[in-house]
Amino acid sequence: MSAIVSRPVPIVLRSWLSPTSPGTVVITDPRARRLVGTEVLVVLTVTLGLSALRSALSLLDAVLQPVPLAQQQVTLNAPGAQADLVDLAVQLTRVLQLVAWGGLGAYLLIRAGFALRAMGLDARRPWRDALGSAGLAALIGIPGLGVYLVARAIGVSVTIAPSTLGDTWWRLPVLVASAAANAWAEELVMIAYLLTRLRQLGWSENRAVFAQALLRGSYHLYQGLGGFFGNIAMGLVFGRVWQRTNRLWALVGAHALIDIVAFTGYALLAGRVGWL
Repeated sequence: MSAIVSRPVPIVLRSWLSPTSPGTVVITDPRARRLVGTEVLVVLTVTLGLSALRSALSLLDAVLQPVPLAQQQVTLNAPGAQADLVDLAVQLTRVLQLVAWGGLGAYLLIRAGFALRAMGLDARRPWRDALGSAGLAALIGIPGLGVYLVARAIGVSVTIAPSTLGDTWWRLPVLVASAAANAWAEELVMIAYLLTRLRQLGWSENRAVFAQALLRGSYHLYQGLGGFFGNIAMGLVFGRVWQRTNRLWALVGAHALIDIVAFTGYALLAGRVGWL
């Protein structure tokens, strides 16, 4: 019998699976730890944490309906008013809310003494960030579409309509703005803010990135299990990339590209291709 040879994981792969050792100082003062912990809970409650609760309730309600999950539909960008210009104002208000969520995370990091350039929000590497965005968008977006189609086919995900906005002059610009605002809010809050604060509280890099990914998946539960697991995978990849590179613009760009393709592509192709 021939001996079984154990093949070690390549060094390059091991280096990416293992997080770097950040220089963030862990807070040891009990009062300061309580304040930071309370701040994290408040920020998540105001922003994406509350979205996770609403999303879970939305999925529960969908499961309890007599109509099978795969035959139900959720809309990501829906009209908010009957009058055209009022609807435009509603859409822009939603965009502003997302921008404010990301701004809140950025502001609290600055108040805590962190420079945004240390998070990767600077213009030192625009072309490398752009290439990184394109690569990450392809890495996450293409398999993510496959996961969605399989999940819908086996009946564990709802049908997702990225947009049901009317064919108005402002539809595509608003969808692009919505995609960019989504990316800004999620990556600022979930990656830069949350992972940095968890480092200060002494969480390990692996534990923090998994918690962030689980929360990211949770506020997509309204899409069904496909959206849940797909976004967990996205959170794990994005979180580890940031832990290794500290380049947040690459993540914001990748997320924006994924959403822009989904939102505008659906708006332009819905009714013309059968698998949407």
